[in-house]
Amino acid sequence: MVIDAASVPSADVHEVRIRAEDGVWLHGWHAASKAAPLGGDPAQRPLVIFFPGNSGHRGYRRRDVELFTQIGADLLLVDYRGYGENSGRPSEAAIAVDARSIWQHALSELNVPRERIVVLGGSLGGGVATRLAHDLCEQGTAPAGLILRATFTSMADAGKFRYPWLPVRRLLVERFPSIDRIGGITCPLLVVHGARDRVVPIALGRRLYEAARPASLCGIAKRFVELPDSDHNDIIHTGWDVMHTEFSLFLEQVRPGNRPSQLQGEAPS
Repeated sequence: MVIDAASVPSADVHEVRIRAEDGVWLHGWHAASKAAPLGGDPAQRPLVIFFPGNSGHRGYRRRDVELFTQIGADLLLVDYRGYGENSGRPSEAAIAVDARSIWQHALSELNVPRERIVVLGGSLGGGVATRLAHDLCEQGTAPAGLILRATFTSMADAGKFRYPWLPVRRLLVERFPSIDRIGGITCPLLVVHGARDRVVPIALGRRLYEAARPASLCGIAKRFVELPDSDHNDIIHTGWDVMHTEFSLFLEQVRPGNRPSQLQGEAPS
């Protein structure tokens, strides 16, 4: 399978290849925004690492690329192993390896400091992003922020909602227990969820949000945004205007020049 670089008016999209820690090659896109940078300084342009859901591949995410690059952020979107043209077999542990490798690529190959990197996870990718952000925060190398979109407390909880007649908690091997990790995340947090979500009900998004600390170590309060007209799979279309506004505000808020003074417990750069 060959997936051509996306044609997005607001960005220059380039192919990237990342070798995961265990040797698997991952293909993806680095989208460089053509829009004016947030804050007016090109050196402060944020990079959003986007971990998507489990359907399709990056070729289906052009609207997400457009959304962030219109705002003035660059985007790194890399398919998990077993997706797109990538070899390998996806699993919770293997995708965690992929996520760490993508993060390291942003630091060492794209030369973006962590203070300008925001991690975004949608649906299944919310579990991936939460785990990565949790681990980074535990190491004292937190990202600039974490955005969660239409994601769950755990795969088991989401499965119980979809298939209430099955013993999903016993059957599921991949659990993605975000509810157990969210409390350890010390970077700024934004959660957005569709009120009409029939795949991952908004109650799960709210429960995950409530389990997070009230504010980041740098003093930015967490925020929950309900998208009144959005279901799960149409969220990029029906929630576009609200997300455009909220993501713009969040990225501006966590920009290094705008962050409150560093508080005790946040590791220096």
